[in-house]
Amino acid sequence: MSRTVRLLAGLLLLLVGCATSPLGRSQLMLVDDAQMDQMGAQAFEQLKSEGKLSTDSRKNAYVTCVSRAITNQLPAEFQGSWEVRVFDDDTANAFALPGQKIGVHIGLLKVAKNQDQLATVIGHEVAHVLAKHGAERVSSQMVAQGILSGASLALDPSSSTSGLILQGLGLGAGGVTMAYGRSHESEADLYGLDLMAKAGFDPRQSIPLWENMAAAAGGDRAPEFLSTHPHPETRIADLQKRMGQVLPLMEQARAAGRRPRCG
Repeated sequence: MSRTVRLLAGLLLLLVGCATSPLGRSQLMLVDDAQMDQMGAQAFEQLKSEGKLSTDSRKNAYVTCVSRAITNQLPAEFQGSWEVRVFDDDTANAFALPGQKIGVHIGLLKVAKNQDQLATVIGHEVAHVLAKHGAERVSSQMVAQGILSGASLALDPSSSTSGLILQGLGLGAGGVTMAYGRSHESEADLYGLDLMAKAGFDPRQSIPLWENMAAAAGGDRAPEFLSTHPHPETRIADLQKRMGQVLPLMEQARAAGRRPRCG
């Protein structure tokens, strides 16, 4: 394909692949939900085969309870039986993937001190899926690499696009979770508050959660303009600004009887 034809095709894709995130940000979308669900399901199976799943019944029940409380209140198109797995990994991490998949590392439970703090992280990760950040990143990488058809994407490890897909899903080689861009992280923070509050969790616990995260990182952080994650101070300030919008959601949820008791 000539360079001119590729540029014209790319411009056409840009014109027809526009979408809007839940918080009103313009997005480029060149892959559809069914494709992303398939990629997410394949990636999750790969992670389960490469990682060690926890057999601790109490931890599994706890994480599943918090996750279910959130996913049960999602918009209709995201309703269903989300698969929730706890990985025997000491890193403080979690992830959610298209195709209704949630993974939590046991190390996170040492940082998220209660059910509301755990709900902050799970809400954040599920928000990435609902906001279609993975599809947006895959689409951007497709344009950058001149891949003009989402039908050509495959998660075959031998495929040249395998790394592109994993990175778009927020995953790296060996199942290591990778940071989304700063705009995606900030959007997931705020939208995640909405999701946890609608489930009846206390969004105010997001503040000590991210304080715990910063303390666990040891304070050794790059300057904000070099980092894809907002600084803890910026993140906390943004969360505090949104409390006026999300606390009424929590109150409405609790008035309707949604009072999670997971831990």
